[in-house]
Amino acid sequence: MRSVPPGSTPRPPVQEPVLHIEGLVKRYGTKTAVDGLDLSAGPGVTAVLGPNGAGKTTTVETCEGYRRPDAGVVRVLGLDPVAEAARLRPRVGVMLQSGGVYSGARAEEMLRHVARLHAHPLDVPELIERLGLGSCGRTTYRRLSGGQQQRLALALAVVGRPELVFLDEPTAGLDPQARRATWDLVRDLRADGVSVILTTHHMDEAEQLADDVAIIDGGRVIAQGAPEELCRGDAQNTLRFSGRAGLDVGSLLKALPPGSEAAELAPGTYRVGGEIDPQLLATVTAWCAQHGVMPQNIAVERHTLEDVFLELTGKELRG
Repeated sequence: MRSVPPGSTPRPPVQEPVLHIEGLVKRYGTKTAVDGLDLSAGPGVTAVLGPNGAGKTTTVETCEGYRRPDAGVVRVLGLDPVAEAARLRPRVGVMLQSGGVYSGARAEEMLRHVARLHAHPLDVPELIERLGLGSCGRTTYRRLSGGQQQRLALALAVVGRPELVFLDEPTAGLDPQARRATWDLVRDLRADGVSVILTTHHMDEAEQLADDVAIIDGGRVIAQGAPEELCRGDAQNTLRFSGRAGLDVGSLLKALPPGSEAAELAPGTYRVGGEIDPQLLATVTAWCAQHGVMPQNIAVERHTLEDVFLELTGKELRG
């Protein structure tokens, strides 16, 4: 499915940030939920991650115009989401966790209604088929399963061909097949020039889909960058292998390139850290051969986005 009108070409890339936040502050009584947050998002997919209570939901809802900031500047597609809501609303799609749908409305009826509000909507039957909603088109929203409600909320967010779409946990509660279909839809949106702000609790989802990742904690952005840049950081790849206990780790370390690390984590379990490349792997296996060691269970473990998240926040994502 393509999100541009038939016979037309995708929108040209937007050069300026689609989202710009500077010094955002939002309080609820005496509690400060967002504390001077700065965030900029360009074209493509930006994933916003953070533990519960970190301020990410408040930040996104402020960008969507549902909350007024107590201080700071928020611009979405260059517009104030509160003061210029009427101009911004036709250009933005929003997926809400609560669905935002009248409970008595039928799924297809609601989707066609929203499509008619836009000049160049997506093809509704194709979108229904793409998201697996065909069997529940005449079912009222309140009778849909949680996964069906989730897929309908996603369809409502994208059917108007927005320039920017906010997706809040788009695959929460979905089975693996529906989850992959959602990923493909997000990729199609990006390919057609639609920018996406994605909040998710799934680290693999952020790694698969995001061009840029912002990690929020304590009401501020504590790290931002491309997934591969964040995962690279100071922690390089790790090589692990098994062998007999008590190997001379010091001797192994001398054979490795400068800046490498080597340690016996547990009897017979070894870890080599540093810039893991084919040459280093060959050095480790050659050293083992010279010392009569048959290395087993050799594995290269890359620093993941989840590793970065836990190191930065010290919290489990759902904690």
